[in-house]
Amino acid sequence: MEVGFKSDKGLHRSNNEDACFVLLPDKVYLVADGVGGGNAGEIASRTAVNEIANYIVDNPIEQATNKYAIVNYLQDCLDKTNEKIFAMARKYEENRGMATTVAILYANHGKAYIANIGDSRVYLYREGKMVQLTEDHTYVNTLLKAGVISEEQAAVDKRKNVITKALGAEDTVEPDFFQVDIAEGDIFIVCTDGLYNEVDNEMMIEILEKDISMSDVCAEMVSAANSRGGHDNITVISLKVTEEDVNEQ
Repeated sequence: MEVGFKSDKGLHRSNNEDACFVLLPDKVYLVADGVGGGNAGEIASRTAVNEIANYIVDNPIEQATNKYAIVNYLQDCLDKTNEKIFAMARKYEENRGMATTVAILYANHGKAYIANIGDSRVYLYREGKMVQLTEDHTYVNTLLKAGVISEEQAAVDKRKNVITKALGAEDTVEPDFFQVDIAEGDIFIVCTDGLYNEVDNEMMIEILEKDISMSDVCAEMVSAANSRGGHDNITVISLKVTEEDVNEQ
């Protein structure tokens, strides 16, 4: 897997409440976008990625050998992480109400396994097309799915950043899980809303079609988001599938 990652506070925020983590030996990649007053969002996102990373180091994910075991593994990992953030939010007044989104991608044995909570996303770029694999847990997306509003209305609705699920917001958590077969040349984008709210699919595709490294892809996407306003923190991980990834046993 060719890997690049970059996080930037954007042009309007004084701190960066996003976080990301790349566990190369374990083939796990994750981003988080914290919410909460003061420094609470930053604490939530960093706690999330650290807790998830520690769980994976202590409990090697490769021991989960089929999709059911992987889903159970990720659910247990997120349950324990959720408990930690929820307890911190209750214990310290300054952390009250803190929570975070999270998007996780694990690639192994020719497949990608994805878990997400909130509105951080995972995209797949394949043969010139960009597909969003995850589903946003937002108020506006709930209205869109119910047919209450149109896609055009959803795009400009001021409530589109109101999330309906977050890690640490409640005492239990219900992530979504996805699985896709991978092919050589596939590129996965794992990102926070600071990227896709500024950079549309067409612009992402334009960047991905360039013959540049995954690190340069991330740098160009962050630059594009800032050039279009940079209203939020921006975090992106780009992953390009190699022949070795597809053929591994």
